[in-house]
Amino acid sequence: MSNSEDDFNYSTNNNFKKAKPVKNSRGFGKTVLVPFVSGILGATLVIGTCFGVPKIKNKIFNFSSTPTSSVASNQTKSTYTNTLIDLSDYSDTAVAVAQEVLPSVVGIKVTYSINSIFGKSTGEATGSGIIISNDGYIVTNNHVISSESTSSYYQITEATDITVNLYNDTESYKATVVGSDQYSDLAVLKIDKTDLPAAELGNSDDLLVGEFVMAIGNPLGMDSSVTCGIVSAVNREIPDEGTTYTAIQTDAAINSGNSGGALVNSKGQVIGINTLKLSGTGIEGMGFAIPINSTTKVISQLTEFGEVKRPYIGISGYAVSDYVSEVVREQYDLPDGVYVHEIEKDSPAEKAGIEKGDIVTKIDGTEVKSVTELNKVKNQHDVGDEVTLTIVRKNENKEIKVKLEETPSNSESNNSNSDVPAQNEQQDFEDGSIFDFFR
Repeated sequence: MSNSEDDFNYSTNNNFKKAKPVKNSRGFGKTVLVPFVSGILGATLVIGTCFGVPKIKNKIFNFSSTPTSSVASNQTKSTYTNTLIDLSDYSDTAVAVAQEVLPSVVGIKVTYSINSIFGKSTGEATGSGIIISNDGYIVTNNHVISSESTSSYYQITEATDITVNLYNDTESYKATVVGSDQYSDLAVLKIDKTDLPAAELGNSDDLLVGEFVMAIGNPLGMDSSVTCGIVSAVNREIPDEGTTYTAIQTDAAINSGNSGGALVNSKGQVIGINTLKLSGTGIEGMGFAIPINSTTKVISQLTEFGEVKRPYIGISGYAVSDYVSEVVREQYDLPDGVYVHEIEKDSPAEKAGIEKGDIVTKIDGTEVKSVTELNKVKNQHDVGDEVTLTIVRKNENKEIKVKLEETPSNSESNNSNSDVPAQNEQQDFEDGSIFDFFR
């Protein structure tokens, strides 16, 4: 049998039918158009999905979520990202503050006489001040205008002449001392000049560590100098020549001549009066300013009365912990507090019944362990206020109310802490009188 199609027996007898020829149905539409449209639809779906996923979209187009005008990020080989910050805003703030405050800060020059073994001579000192009213009142540090001191080799007199130099003014103005206060280290001067740009005072209680500040003054005789920094600490206790100040610490450069100048915030408001700096080997960037909120009451009284009417109790004493060891205090259950060494005659303490040998442990419920702590609470009151002293007398606790009076002008403690550490406390302790507590 032949393998050709014609040789296969298709007939009605064997029920086989000849197959119909298969037509070629693959036209242009099916072979070209349909695959093309399908590809377009598939690509559209994939791209749409990618755009819906931010990470994929950012990788495709290298998008950044941060505007390049203010921040630029450079990815290093590690996972760390370096960020460069535009400092134009910081610079603009410093410029604006300087222009705002500089006209309110003045230079002060003090002339005094020196008498020494070599004869008489004249000396000069410089400092800064802040205009507090447009009619010529200026606040500065007391130590700027108070130069009086004595030693075995020389004597420096009080200032014989004080002059003030205003910002962008070549004329010098003679100043008079309205009032000064050694305890707060503040003084108020007056010049015969009106229409002055008084500084705006801020709120030093709102200061935060790290906040931007500027120190403005006349360091080393260089007029109108500005330094920038931050608030390093607030309410820093700084002892200086027997007095403890509560101060703002800053790393803004404060040098000789800056004393009495302004420490200002980013709003151009005075929040402190520059007063001192720590110096020495290994010390850098530690300046201090008196918080402006603690000066307003003193400035007001200096302006009105020429002095600070500071209240006093009328005692002298010392901290028990300074002269009795902890072992002895624990052994005899001796309390921490202020041992009353002496009571001034006709003082509020005497009138209230305070006795020598009493140990003051609290004032108005606040624990005190030294005369400094006692004064800190007491000086928050006004003359005429009543305070409650908690004392221990012969192992008994008592509360005694004391009406505060003005410190007498002839008092040993005038212009000081009002109630002072005893001058002979060590001798008194050696005599054993502190042990009156046990009797």
